[in-house]
Amino acid sequence: MAPWGDSKLFFCILFIIGFSTVTVAQVIRDCCLSVTNKQIDKRFVVDYSEQARGCSVHATVLVTRLGKKLCAPPKQQQWVQNVIKHVDHLKQRCKKENYKGNRCFGVKPE
Repeated sequence: MAPWGDSKLFFCILFIIGFSTVTVAQVIRDCCLSVTNKQIDKRFVVDYSEQARGCSVHATVLVTRLGKKLCAPPKQQQWVQNVIKHVDHLKQRCKKENYKGNRCFGVKPE
């Protein structure tokens, strides 16, 4: 009976090592697959970020008041620059007002 016990232990250790290397190696990244050419109304946007470098599409991610993420063209587009200016101004204003009021709905404190 001892030989079977040793082999079971060996396969259990092998299985655990194999599973742990697979889970560490697979990093899931949320990337935009395309960007919209339609301009997004700046009143609905409360945050933005640049898409991660590992993604194939260069994009700016805009976050709406309801938390939805929209893929927009890079910052070089004029309308995207206008949205970013608006969001920066909105964040400053909401910070002064302690994030109260309708205008600050959806804006997260920094």
